[in-house]
Amino acid sequence: MDWLDALQEFRERRTPAVVVTLAIVRGHAPRNGGAKMVVAPEEVFGTVGGGNLEATAIQRAREMLAAGAAEPQLLTLTLSDKATTEYGVQCCGGEVTMMLEPMRVVPAVAVFGVGHVGLELARILARHEVELHLIDSRSEMISPERLGVPGQSGAFADAVARVHITHARVPESALTGLPPGAHVLVMTHDHVEDLAVVDQSLRTEGIGSIGLIGSSSKWVRFQKKLRELGQTDAALDRVTTPIGIPEVTGKQPAVIAVSVAARILQLIDEAAPVEPEEHAASEDEAE
Repeated sequence: MDWLDALQEFRERRTPAVVVTLAIVRGHAPRNGGAKMVVAPEEVFGTVGGGNLEATAIQRAREMLAAGAAEPQLLTLTLSDKATTEYGVQCCGGEVTMMLEPMRVVPAVAVFGVGHVGLELARILARHEVELHLIDSRSEMISPERLGVPGQSGAFADAVARVHITHARVPESALTGLPPGAHVLVMTHDHVEDLAVVDQSLRTEGIGSIGLIGSSSKWVRFQKKLRELGQTDAALDRVTTPIGIPEVTGKQPAVIAVSVAARILQLIDEAAPVEPEEHAASEDEAE
């Protein structure tokens, strides 16, 4: 498997990775500029030259993965028998600079109910790098005539997000197919469906957050029913309702969608690993 296929596989498996590129070569080196490899927590594909050069790059890449690094870093190594190294001597006589680019796992958002608010919300989220899952029990709400075809036509023709559209007569059944850490937004046309999706979300391992559209009185009724279904107070505390940020007010679908989207982007940012300050900036390092 070459580095490009490996990168695509890691993306499909939602495994973070670092792309290492031999960016600059001065003098002699084992590989020419442009050579690449992909480093994951447990796997490596491709090569930038082997030996100390490659082992040092792999170590740095895995440090970046452990730290949740978001920004690329530069690593410069001198290939000389006089250079202090950890993984053996390479005396090619040259110097190389590698760029290490982290490819973090794309966050996932699932919108249950693609009515007026759900559609406006989907349009906003589609402009962000997320895995966007749109689920509705009504086939007409997610038909190509209403939504278009992602990447080809309609509301999501120019989407940045990877849009997945699912018609599920029993909406909560779609929860098992969501990626780990998915943020669930419940805004169906039917309070019975809302209740079922919230209840099953609380029972589904790996859900990142649960947001429910509606009033405080709706939530009072839901809490009573959810407790009757066996949910604990600790479980109910995982549900945020009403969803959105309080600074954005208004009842128009587009306004509600802006509020909810802003909150989801906050949650995505809060869930991202925090990179230690000493690793945050790109740096050159001679060894």
